[in-house]
Formats: sequence, C-alpha cells, structure tokens
Amino acid sequence: MLTQLEQSKQRWGGQNQTIDNWLQERQAVLVAYCDLIDLQNSDSIAQKTPEKRKIQRFCQLLMDYISASHFEIFNDVIEQCQKKGPADKQKAEKIFPTLNKSTDLALAFNDQFAEATNIKLPDNFDLQLSTLGRAMEDRFNQEDQLLAMLHRY
Repeated sequence: MLTQLEQSKQRWGGQNQTIDNWLQERQAVLVAYCDLIDLQNSDSIAQKTPEKRKIQRFCQLLMDYISASHFEIFNDVIEQCQKKGPADKQKAEKIFPTLNKSTDLALAFNDQFAEATNIKLPDNFDLQLSTLGRAMEDRFNQEDQLLAMLHRY
C-alpha cells in the first residue's frame, strides 16, 4: 500500500493542494496502520496488545481521511466528472458504492475500538484490522482510478 501511495503522489502530487493534503492524510493513515500491524505480527510468542493511544490515533486519522474523502474530495470529483461528460460521470458513479463499503467498515471499526477502555482487546481485533486493511487497499485503488479520470485530460 505504501508503494501504491508513492506512485499516486508521483502521478498527482503538486497539481492541486487539496489532493496533496489528502494524499498526506492517506500516508498518515497507512503509517498508523502499519504500526498496529507490526505489533500484531511480532515474533513474540505472546501477541502484543497495541497501546490504546495508538489505536485511538489510527482511528482519528482514519476518520479524518474518510471525512475529507466524502465531504471534500468526492464532491470535487463529481463536479469535475459532470463537466467532462456523462461517460466519466457514469464511471465515477460505479466507483462510489465500493467506496461506501469501505467507509462503513472504517466507521464500524472506529465505533468498536476508538474509545475502547479494555486493556485486552477482543480476540478478533487482528482479524478486523486485517479486514479493514484489505478494504482500505481496495478503496485506495478505487480513489486512484477517480484521480486518474480527473487528470487524464
């Protein structure tokens, strides 16, 4: 995912400050995610429990990214696609439902873990984190398709 992010930054970075900021937010989410994954995949026999503050930080960054996507970026994408014609608008409209699925997963993860006060996380934390990671990877691919549509002209 980090390689994909670097490619996205190379392709679209510097063309629009809003997109640059959004890609920076994506990077922050990925770094926080990798920090949690590293703990889950440690070689230690006893699985390490991520610190509450790391989980909260990841959830906050994730919510900021999702919010920027839905309330800032996607509105601009729709507007630009409408200007470019019905074909682009239709392509974008096909992508948005898949983005909503990952949004729902992110919101559910946040609701369950952002304010968790338990020292011991549920047994399925690593599974949910992994599922969210796959959904976010798919989301980033879909978002990059939207960016490609905007910048191909």
